[in-house]
Amino acid sequence: MNIIITGASSGIGFEAVIELAASAGKHKIMALARSQEKLQKLAEIALGLNPEAEIYPVKFDIIYDDYSALQQFINTHFEGRVDVLINNAGVLINKPFTELAGDDFVEMIQSNYLGHVRAIQSLHGFMPAGSHIVNIGSMGAYQGSAKFTGLSAYSASKAALHTLTECLAQEFNELGIKVNCLALGSAQTEMLEKAFPGYESPVMAFEMGKYVADFALTGHKFFNGKILPVAG
Repeated sequence: MNIIITGASSGIGFEAVIELAASAGKHKIMALARSQEKLQKLAEIALGLNPEAEIYPVKFDIIYDDYSALQQFINTHFEGRVDVLINNAGVLINKPFTELAGDDFVEMIQSNYLGHVRAIQSLHGFMPAGSHIVNIGSMGAYQGSAKFTGLSAYSASKAALHTLTECLAQEFNELGIKVNCLALGSAQTEMLEKAFPGYESPVMAFEMGKYVADFALTGHKFFNGKILPVAG
C-alpha cells in the first residue's frame, strides 16, 4: 500500500510509521512533519529495523505549505496513488477556559482541524475505491466521555474532526473511500508529558502506534463513518 501519515516526527505518528515500515516490501510510507531533523531520525530507525523499508521523510506543514509540490511528489514516487491517509498531526494546549486567548483557539482549530481539511481536500483525488482515511481524534471529544479541565479548546477542535469524519464518509461513499476516526485515550507521548507533567499513561506510545497502524490497514473492511473510542 501507499501510505501517508502526518505528524510523524514524534509520539503515536512516529511509532505508527515504525510499525508500518516493519512490513518488508509491502508498503511505501510518506512521513510528513515540520521537523526535518526528527524525520531523518525516524527514517534511520525504520531502515535500521528493516533495510528494505520504503520510507520517504518529507518536511511539510499541513496548514501553510503548498500542496502542489506534495501532489507532484505523489505522482513521482507513489505512481499517483494513495491507499491510506492517516491524519495524525496536532497540538494540545492545557489551559483553563477563562485564561484561553483567541490565538489559542485559532491554533487548536488550525492544527487539529483545518490542517486535516486541507490535506483531505488536496489528496483525496489520488485515493482509489477501497482506500482509507483515518482521522486521529480524542476521547476528550467523544460524546458522553469524561472531560478534563484545561482541554476545552483542544477537545472542541477534535470534536470538529469527529463530525467531519461522519460527513465525509457520506460524501465519499460513491467514490468508495472509507473514512473513520479513532478517538484515542491517553498514551505516553511528548505532547502528553508537556501538557500534563508527571502524569503516566497506562498505554505506551508504541502500543497506540501499533493499534493505529493496524487499524489503518484493515479497519475500513469493517467500519465507515465511525468514531471509535480507543481507551479503557
